[in-house]
Amino acid sequence: MSGWKDERWNGIIREYSYEDVLRLRGSWPSPAVYSRLLSEKFWRMLKSRPYVFAIGAMTGTQAIQMVDAGFEAIYVSGWQVAADANEAGMMYPDLGLYPSNSGPALVRRILRALWRADQIRNLEGRKGPDYFVPLIADCEAGFGGPLHAFEVVREMIEAGAASVHLEDQHHSERRCGHLGGKVLVPLDAFKRTLVAARLAADVMDVPLVIIARTDSLDANFITSDHDPIDSQFVTGGRTPEGYYRFSGGMDAAVARALEVAPYAELIWFETKRPSLEDAKEFAQKVLSRYPEKMLAYNLSPSFNWKKHLEADQIAEFQQELARLGYKFQFITLAGFHALNASMFELAKGLVEEGMPAYVRLQEKEFELERVGYRAARHQSFVGVHYYDLVYDIVSGGRASAKALEGSTEKEQFTL
Repeated sequence: MSGWKDERWNGIIREYSYEDVLRLRGSWPSPAVYSRLLSEKFWRMLKSRPYVFAIGAMTGTQAIQMVDAGFEAIYVSGWQVAADANEAGMMYPDLGLYPSNSGPALVRRILRALWRADQIRNLEGRKGPDYFVPLIADCEAGFGGPLHAFEVVREMIEAGAASVHLEDQHHSERRCGHLGGKVLVPLDAFKRTLVAARLAADVMDVPLVIIARTDSLDANFITSDHDPIDSQFVTGGRTPEGYYRFSGGMDAAVARALEVAPYAELIWFETKRPSLEDAKEFAQKVLSRYPEKMLAYNLSPSFNWKKHLEADQIAEFQQELARLGYKFQFITLAGFHALNASMFELAKGLVEEGMPAYVRLQEKEFELERVGYRAARHQSFVGVHYYDLVYDIVSGGRASAKALEGSTEKEQFTL
């Protein structure tokens, strides 16, 4: 980027100059080529489609399955990182407990898996799919103040993220948007977090797509009452921790969204149920002031969908959201639930029946091959033949100890 005069930056404000960025950038070229290309790709998708749909991946091979099945973007959830994909190697609830480099590590892991899948696709002469897909990653509340936000966003960019989202919760009390006891930071603190994220992207020379999330619809507390907009929703009384009580509600969510809209490309308000009425009210009030602003919606597994909606309403829900302006829609915890439900089903069958349960899984895999599934032939899926070729090339074409030759996969799983 050579400045911010391009129409790409319409509606985005920066509270610093281009000269400030150049002072911080240094003389080396940016290492963030993947992030730059994928940010540009994600932006084109958002501007050219009714909406972009993504689901949360916990592993690289899950992401490959998503792309093989037809997804063109991948979501990287902080909840899933906390649960089973963090650098501490622990299972945590989504309470801001995991190391801040865990999200970037998962982004990097997923992109490396997709890169390998592309190499294997090229080796096999298949035409598709395109594995170079945008990753939209959760930066939570920035893991601290603006300096922490700057660093975690920089790490996400280095890892290859196309987009990140940050929220207005207090980092030290931060929790899943569908848990209780949420504590907000004042609007000016949230703005500083978003400014830090944008500055990190500019220093890395990446047109990162930033999503600003507000948890104010269902928040209970706020750390300060000094902001005149926030003070409208402070109900009086302090908690033992020193927080102010906060009434929340749609008016609070809209007020906060309007204040931070110029700092982000998309706005997301976290909700407690799947409600088109709430989505419509929020969209109309935000877009009446910022008609070009795009919105994001969490199709959360924390909702009991059939408790709130009929089958026909569920089927039309995403299209209705898109008509309201929700251009990015995502299922945060798809990977977690798919992994656990499928493994429990297999394990339960094996305990009760033994090998017939596994054979049913294998036959299901063979059936899925007709629509693009490839992991039944697991040796080829992870690239044994790729490394056979490497071995053959470095051996001058005379390699005899190739791994796939003579394998059970070669003998028993040939199409």
